[in-house]
Amino acid sequence: MKNEQDYLIAGFRLRAEGEALVKAMGALQGFKVFATDNREGDEPLIRLVATTDEAPALVQQMYGSTVDDVTSRFGRYDGGYCFASDYADGRGIRMWNRQGTNLFCLSRDLDPRLLRFTCWIAFGIGIAPHDAVAIHTSVLVYQGKAVLFLGESGTGKSTHTRLWREYIPGTTLLNDDSPIIRIHDGVPYAYGSPWSGKTPCYKTERYPLAACVRLSQAPYNKMERLNIPRAYAALHPSCPPDFAYDDTLYDHISRVLDALLGSVPVYHLACLPDEAAARLSCSTIFGLCEG
Repeated sequence: MKNEQDYLIAGFRLRAEGEALVKAMGALQGFKVFATDNREGDEPLIRLVATTDEAPALVQQMYGSTVDDVTSRFGRYDGGYCFASDYADGRGIRMWNRQGTNLFCLSRDLDPRLLRFTCWIAFGIGIAPHDAVAIHTSVLVYQGKAVLFLGESGTGKSTHTRLWREYIPGTTLLNDDSPIIRIHDGVPYAYGSPWSGKTPCYKTERYPLAACVRLSQAPYNKMERLNIPRAYAALHPSCPPDFAYDDTLYDHISRVLDALLGSVPVYHLACLPDEAAARLSCSTIFGLCEG
């Protein structure tokens, strides 16, 4: 078993160090396709190391949530950021880093479900200063460009993207939960990632963004382009909520959103779960659609 394994995600290098952690991450669905043995180029932006050290106490909790039987807390300790995620039965994982370093320590339970989300938190902290953010969205690719479909859980993101793939030839899915948005020379790109929710779609691909679409359910189909304030309000809820209450992290995220809003149209689509809704959004963004 290797003692180190690199993953190349959205152009950023993440390194797992230590046999136990390498084995645990190798078992996570989605990570295998991003694994790389090429050590050329930049040093890892993020290093993950499993340790038996006791995690520092969380001094300032900035965000907490309970999903099913897992309770998570994100915040700061005296030296940097820390994260805790626990099952109701007491099993849990801890993650912390020292401010300004790329080393993230993991302790306690390397349970796959807890580890996957903890890696997402560490990756999000690491990429934030580099004009990149993970956004909760389903993203399609059409005519060589990406379209983000945003909305709260249950609003029909996966249904709408499925309708595109059914009725608009040439449409493919890039990611169904948490793609990475990264700015290159002022141009926003969408990248595949190891985090794709319940849909196993893991692709090491990137595409320039054509549009972002906020979805809501309605008894009709109507699409409108949003002005800058409304567009910001449409995008903001899909950014990592754990980071929204930390000034440093949120400044980085705001910079990404500002760059995105300066070059990509944002729409609101009130719609039915039908073919006409998919064709309306496609024709609004791209003009005439195939099929």
